[in-house]
Amino acid sequence: MNILVLYAHPVETSFNAGLHRMIVERLTAAGHTVDDCDLYAEDFDPRLTRAERLGYHDQRGPGDAVTGYIQRLQAAEALVLSFPVWNYGYPAILKGFFDRVFLPGVSFKLVDGKVLPTLHNIRKLTAVTTYGGSRFRAMLMGDPPRKVVKRMLRATIKPGAPVSYLAHYSMNLSTDETRKSFMAKVAASVDAF
Repeated sequence: MNILVLYAHPVETSFNAGLHRMIVERLTAAGHTVDDCDLYAEDFDPRLTRAERLGYHDQRGPGDAVTGYIQRLQAAEALVLSFPVWNYGYPAILKGFFDRVFLPGVSFKLVDGKVLPTLHNIRKLTAVTTYGGSRFRAMLMGDPPRKVVKRMLRATIKPGAPVSYLAHYSMNLSTDETRKSFMAKVAASVDAF
């Protein structure tokens, strides 16, 4: 498969960086074509500009500031998100990617005021993430990142496509054993691609 890996963490020595490296290495070793999009390394600008907002509903074209990212998303057959959860949300750079790239004419179209998903090229979606707090605390807050993946993104990609959400909660209390166990879980999921 042609797999787009969206990675969002600024620290190369973090646990998230280790997860990201493992994901890319294992997918590549399995023979997949991996488009490794490290948003920080690529210096992706998450800010939706005034002009982009004013032209939000316009036809997409080569003049779009994010044309390259749109093309990468549309060329993918699978999407892997690798990110930490900060303050019960996505890192700003990943949220900005959704704001600037998941546009009308890219991930959906508007027909008679109704949203029709169009990212049917994505046949599999996996999110790999970490939370500082517990699953219970995330649930109390509504766990927005999980809901976006399991509801909004699921509704945007090919109908019936498998969606998985792998989360290591309580990173603030994690141990070598819990991190190793989570790495093994992620490895098994990635190997099943």
